[in-house]
Amino acid sequence: MKSKIGIGTKDTQAITDILSPLLADEFVLYLKTRNAHWNVEGPDFHAVHVYFEQLYTELETIIDEAAERIRKIGHYAPATFKEYLKLTHLSEKQIEKNDSMSYIKNLLMDHESIILYLRESLSLIADKFEYDYGTEDYLTSLLEYHEKMAWMLRSHLK
Repeated sequence: MKSKIGIGTKDTQAITDILSPLLADEFVLYLKTRNAHWNVEGPDFHAVHVYFEQLYTELETIIDEAAERIRKIGHYAPATFKEYLKLTHLSEKQIEKNDSMSYIKNLLMDHESIILYLRESLSLIADKFEYDYGTEDYLTSLLEYHEKMAWMLRSHLK
């Protein structure tokens, strides 16, 4: 059954085309954060191991919310590694050392990349789909989350 939420099918497809790469980015960031959690080494191991666990746990919720936003507007969420690798803006840069600073720098770059994509997406949605308050609100709250994470990761690097 088609959704009847005041947004036309053509527009919900265009919005899904914005949300799907975001979902892929969140999933790739989740996996990279899990990698950091599993493989970090060094004198600050315990503290950053616990910190990375906190981050990937938060990302699990974000992934679910991104997929559910796509479903709320009447489309199916991408859910395969093949789709995510095709859609993501992030890359799997090889970490030279398994120390916390290397992982933090890499994760910071990813959060900042997502922030830029969110700003671009918010601008597009506000211009073309100004009546989609749900997606706009969702993206705004997600932007605030990633800005906070970027600030915290950046603070580790000072």
